[in-house]
This record gives sequence, structure tokens and C-alpha cells, in this order.
Amino acid sequence: MARDPETQRFAAQNRKARHDYFIEDTLEAGMMLLGTEVKSLRSGRASIGEAFAVEKEGELWLVNAFIPEYDSASRFNHPPRRARKLLVRKREMNRLLGSITRDGMTLVPLAIYFNDRGIAKLQLGLAKGKRKVDKRESIKQRDWQREKARELRNRNR
Repeated sequence: MARDPETQRFAAQNRKARHDYFIEDTLEAGMMLLGTEVKSLRSGRASIGEAFAVEKEGELWLVNAFIPEYDSASRFNHPPRRARKLLVRKREMNRLLGSITRDGMTLVPLAIYFNDRGIAKLQLGLAKGKRKVDKRESIKQRDWQREKARELRNRNR
């Protein structure tokens, strides 16, 4: 269930993903985290820029996400780049894995945030890679939308 972006508290975002990929579909997934990882996420220093989701032994895993060690924890700290299990329904996982194998798509993490109940969630995007030409077209469209909004704003004055 998607929430209003203004009220959402992000722990980490992958803004470059929307530039590098066409996002076909999004999915909210839970994560199996340790206590120190949750506390570190609440400080907002995590990075999912190089992360991706992969299927291992019938389960989805988040690989290469960086959640720094929690400073106040002593010997019970977590490894910063460990693989984290993702919690999704079996039907959703089968649909995603079918798209990945059939259409050559990939699962890209878009954001880590805390929901209304304070539980850390991961927003995954089912994505297809953009070529350089597509990226240039996206930049042109964004610039045109910005220019059009500027003209409309100036015309109403």
C-alpha cells in the first residue's frame, strides 16, 4: 500500500535507479533485519545505490546494500554489507521471478522507509535497463517539462 510521499520518512533512496532503468512495476517488501541495523537505518545513513535483489534457494535476498554499523553497539554489531532476506508473498515472488527470467528484467531497490507502524520496508522496482539514447530522451523530457512549467508560471503573473 503506497503512502503519501510527503509523509514518508526515507531511510535510504536510490534516485539514480529511475535514471538508469525503466521502472515497470513496484513492490513493497519486508526485510529481516537485526536490531542494530534498524537503529542504524533510523539515523538515515544507509546506501542502496549499488544494491540489487537476487533469488537464492527459492527466497529473495537484498545484496550489496550498505547499512553502517551502529555506533553505540559493542560486540553485537552487524556486518555492513551482509545479504538480507526479503519477505514477500510466494505468489508475488513467482510473478517477479517469471518476469526476470522471461523478459530479462532486474529487481532494483528504490527506497527503504519506515511504514506507519514503524516497520522498515523496502520498495523494489521491476526494472528494464535504459540505453544511452533513452537516458538522453528522459533528460530532454524533464527539461521540457521544467521549461513548460516556468513559462506557465510567468504567463500567469
